[in-house]
Amino acid sequence: MPLTRLIAWRVVLGIITLLLVSMVIFFATNALPGDPAQAILGPRATPQNLKVLRAELGLDRPIATRYASWLGNVMTGDLGRSLAGMKQPVSTVIGRRLYNSFLLVIISALVSVPLSMGIGAYTALKRDTKLDGGVTIGTLTLSAMPEFVIGIAAILLLSTQVFHLFPPISRLDPYEPIYQQLDAFVLPVLTLTLAVLPYIVRMMRASTIEVLESEYISMARLKGVPEPLVMRRHTVPNAVVPAIQGTAMQLAWLAGGIVVVEYLFAYPGIGSALVDAVANRDYAVIQALALIMAAVYVFLNLAADILTILITPRLRTGLR
Repeated sequence: MPLTRLIAWRVVLGIITLLLVSMVIFFATNALPGDPAQAILGPRATPQNLKVLRAELGLDRPIATRYASWLGNVMTGDLGRSLAGMKQPVSTVIGRRLYNSFLLVIISALVSVPLSMGIGAYTALKRDTKLDGGVTIGTLTLSAMPEFVIGIAAILLLSTQVFHLFPPISRLDPYEPIYQQLDAFVLPVLTLTLAVLPYIVRMMRASTIEVLESEYISMARLKGVPEPLVMRRHTVPNAVVPAIQGTAMQLAWLAGGIVVVEYLFAYPGIGSALVDAVANRDYAVIQALALIMAAVYVFLNLAADILTILITPRLRTGLR
């Protein structure tokens, strides 16, 4: 199969996956207990007022009709209107929060991915040493800890009980530049980095060990190629390929895992927006945020598949 056709086919599969996910999101959201009209009008609402509001919100229509209408609007860029946000467009309600979450994920990825791959490659080079054993124990310990436990430990250590270096909550002032509020990012980024670091380190270590034991690495060493050059030119580029898929999975987790971390640090992102939307039965916001997270997950996996093909000569040349 030609390379372009394979990439196009992966894109089609991604679109089909998103379509199926959108169905699950919509029908699961509508299966939530509670009545959005009741949540908006409050406990003193009369049956007549509830009936009028349900008709205005389209809740009296069949669910299949509502799904078709919602999907059509989403495909044109209209995410609907918030039921609990004075009927503002959903894009307005979550726009700033999406930006904040995107910024947090990008910073966390820029810190965690290079650091994790560097540690994984170095511990593979120092295999069976005390350093390797210590890193292995540390990563296993971190992988066994939920992200909220890591976050609480970071707050106790760096904000309240031991040191007072960073603010325990990460509220951002929308009227101040981000570069003047970088201290608010330290603890959330640290928590997310420590949450994903163990998995990437272990995958990169295993991949690097496999490459180091290959014949072409032995041949390069026999030819007298310096060890740093062997690592930089031959080992790391080939070891990165198997780790790409796992790294993409961890980055996709960042897009969804930030919900807990944001809520823990009171960070004004999609995490708190999703919690508020569920509490208020704000279907439009819940559906929009869940679909965006699913789209990020599908996109990152698709990008990992394509990148793996493009940087692997055997796969790339075999498709031509």
